[in-house]
Amino acid sequence: MWRAWRDFPMRNSYTALAEAYDALMYDVDADAWAAYLDMLLGGAPKRMFEAACGTGNITLGLLEKGYDVTACDISEEMVERAARKAAEKQLGGCFMCMDMTQMFAFEMDAVVAACDGVNYLAEDGEAEAFFQAAYRSLKSGGRLLFDVSSEYKLREIVGNEMFYDDGDDVTVFWQNETVGNRVTMSLTLFFREGALYRRGDEEHVQRIYTEQELRKMLADAGFEKVLVYGFGGRERPGEKEERLQFVAVKG
Repeated sequence: MWRAWRDFPMRNSYTALAEAYDALMYDVDADAWAAYLDMLLGGAPKRMFEAACGTGNITLGLLEKGYDVTACDISEEMVERAARKAAEKQLGGCFMCMDMTQMFAFEMDAVVAACDGVNYLAEDGEAEAFFQAAYRSLKSGGRLLFDVSSEYKLREIVGNEMFYDDGDDVTVFWQNETVGNRVTMSLTLFFREGALYRRGDEEHVQRIYTEQELRKMLADAGFEKVLVYGFGGRERPGEKEERLQFVAVKG
């Protein structure tokens, strides 16, 4: 099932991108991502809240592993797609349209935010609000797992570059502008409809967070233990690591 909560400002709403999201994420192995989170959690199915679930590709993998997942996303279009996929596979799960900074749950074993969810908390105080909400939602010993695109990736690879992807059904042009600790991503999408194309435009903003900034925010929220890995493993991240995986434990 899914529910919509509409009393929040829409941020990075994924209106046009929701339609193309799965096609553009063809190179992301969602099952492997879910398996990685499962490994970090110790492999025992638990009650989980997933923030910024997108179209639910990672959510499905977690549900298939036996996790009892409540998932949310700020985009109604995205969460509708996630709920539909879970229903088609008869996997259960609860889906809500909600700002992750306003999430609420009780006695969760884990809170998860995968695939840049925290980078999208671009305004001052938003990441802190999410960490505080996650801390309140976890039981003692519960874990918050999230990843971020690293400062190296966002400054040196994404930076002020332009990218494009020309697929069978959708073409996207993605222009980036980095100012200070924010990256503005202007997307223009063309959806093939017979002999014609339909255009959609969106603007997204990601924030560059350093490991030190996030560690302090997590400590201020009450987390007593914070581990940081290079994504996909359990080793300390290298200087040119593109994605950092955080595991924060509530005492």
